[in-house]
Amino acid sequence: MGLFRSWNSLASATAALMTAACCGHLQAQEVLQEIVVATDREKAGNATDAFQSTTSLSGADLQRTTAASLADLLSTQPGVAASTFAPGASRPNIRGLDDYRVRVQENGIGTHDASDFSQDHQVPIDPLSADKVELIRGPATLRYGNQAIGGVVNATNNRIPQNLVPDHFSARLKGGTTSVDSGMDGAASVDASGEHVAIHVDAYGRTAGDYRIPGGVQANTSLISAGQAIGGSYIFDGGYIGTAIQHITSTYHIPGINDARQNSRISLEQTKVTSKGEWRAPVAGIDAVRFSFGVSDYKHDELGLAADGVLNTITNKEIEGRFEIDHAAVATPMGALTGSWGIQASNRKLGTQGSLGGLLAPTNTDAVAGFAFEQIQLHETLKLQAAGRIEGITVSGLAPVFPANFLPPPDIFSQSEATRDFAPKSFSVGLLQSLPWDMVASLSAQRAQRAPAAPELFSRGSDGASGTFVIGNPNLKLETAESLEVGLKRATGQLRFEASLYYTRYLDFIYKQLTGNFCTDVFASCGAAGPLLQVAYGQRDANFRGAEIAAQLDIAPLGDGMFGIDGQFDVVRATFADGSSVPRIAPMRVGGGVWWRSAQWQTRIGLLHAFTQDDIALNETSTAGYNLLKAEVSYTHTFTRTDGGLREMTFGIVGDNLLDEQVRNHISFKKAEVLQPGLGVRLFTNLRF
Repeated sequence: MGLFRSWNSLASATAALMTAACCGHLQAQEVLQEIVVATDREKAGNATDAFQSTTSLSGADLQRTTAASLADLLSTQPGVAASTFAPGASRPNIRGLDDYRVRVQENGIGTHDASDFSQDHQVPIDPLSADKVELIRGPATLRYGNQAIGGVVNATNNRIPQNLVPDHFSARLKGGTTSVDSGMDGAASVDASGEHVAIHVDAYGRTAGDYRIPGGVQANTSLISAGQAIGGSYIFDGGYIGTAIQHITSTYHIPGINDARQNSRISLEQTKVTSKGEWRAPVAGIDAVRFSFGVSDYKHDELGLAADGVLNTITNKEIEGRFEIDHAAVATPMGALTGSWGIQASNRKLGTQGSLGGLLAPTNTDAVAGFAFEQIQLHETLKLQAAGRIEGITVSGLAPVFPANFLPPPDIFSQSEATRDFAPKSFSVGLLQSLPWDMVASLSAQRAQRAPAAPELFSRGSDGASGTFVIGNPNLKLETAESLEVGLKRATGQLRFEASLYYTRYLDFIYKQLTGNFCTDVFASCGAAGPLLQVAYGQRDANFRGAEIAAQLDIAPLGDGMFGIDGQFDVVRATFADGSSVPRIAPMRVGGGVWWRSAQWQTRIGLLHAFTQDDIALNETSTAGYNLLKAEVSYTHTFTRTDGGLREMTFGIVGDNLLDEQVRNHISFKKAEVLQPGLGVRLFTNLRF
């Protein structure tokens, strides 16, 4: 379903291209990854921007989406899948990588949640609160930390204003309803500014019942969530400085046979304070100075039918800060050299407690890093780029020791205080070459290291919501990824496309393996039967290779708009050194659609096919393929500009899974018990003042 959202963006952006083409100008498609894009400060030409291979969704793409999470929003972009554990809990999977290898952030600051800890934990960012969502892959991920080795998903909004508001005031209202789960959602935001001060206020909420599946209802899939934020900035000549505070609450149910019987659900709350600022060209030799800071308090309760209802509590407290400098261009014999340097530091306190015995005793993670990005213009058509990062990480907690076969006796495991120190080092180089026919070729090589996260080292108990009994490995080493990627892109013209091929060799790849054992809530119960799958962290060398293609073709003008087609293909194959498959890798997918759009209307119908996934690991089962059919139509009317009046109105209808297919997500631990939503229709309206 998420792929069709990306194709919606293809159609939307293509129509914009055609409108521009009528005026003699063509723009790049949003869905095609940008080689040079603007970051949070929207300043093109910066070295870090040039490094970013970015897919972005914004504007109408976010207005039309039926997704309740960032992962579902991006889930069928080339190379991207979603965990879809529950309607309230879904995390992005990028090129076969997830959890501690994919960083999710908002306005450049991490989400500071527990979603990387377990598949059933929610990312506390709702698409309703986002103005733009970016997917960043490749060398640019070195800017954000070793836990971003697989990619970064960044949601941006105006909670910390960077500019004064045109005409001093603007407002937006949006809402929708979905048939598949009797859901409703809505959001409102207000931006206002005076001479040097800008403020922002927003609120959103969504509610949904158990969603329908072919032939019935997927029990225990309802959710309700709400969020609010207020922020303000002082805007001055050459920069800004601002702060925001935001709050989210959410209660969502966990699907599955046993979880439905137990009424399993998670209730979370997070309060977060962020600040950021920028000062452009403060002194000679420096183009800009930027900082960002965030501190948060996150807690969620895992609830069931126990006497007090609370089975487990997870808390996460984080502090994160970043400081960056862009230096001015330096003349060299080879060409102009531009770049950015920065430092990043963070502290994370994560742990669990409750009647289940505690999956993870309190842990503490400290990290400090330095990074640099440099770019040199070797020739009018050729750029050379290089990046590096070095990090110091200390992880402390209680290290568990289990029998070699992960089975009793003894009936209890031992544990002792432990501290692990890591120093991951990463670097990359890349070339960008302009070619005839408005094409750009890219070649990048990267060697990146990742330190094991606290749960990978110290987990030792039941995670009932995800249906697993997790055993950490306190002896894990650094994980090293050596990657090579080639790409070819054409972002303008009648035919637009982007294609990439990549190969990554992982040394000491950290993975969660099904042991073949089963457990209840305590280790003494582990054996041949039980409701929980036993999984244990280990390390093996692995190889990932894949391909991603997205293309669009304008067929012909039709009426006052443009008629066109689009297509997409992606595949990733991941194996260990002995040739066996890495577990939970998304299937190969192919699809396409036809669309027509004018300045006011947008229509599209598209089909996505996911192939059977039978490249499976030990103790894993294959997953059948499926077809997803999606159609949409929307209308936008722009009003004559009046002071304080309605400026734009959009309304439309989107149909998902119109064939009402049975869809099982191969990367989900609960794919055997949980089907994805069946046929559904969404009605939506958006107003801009």
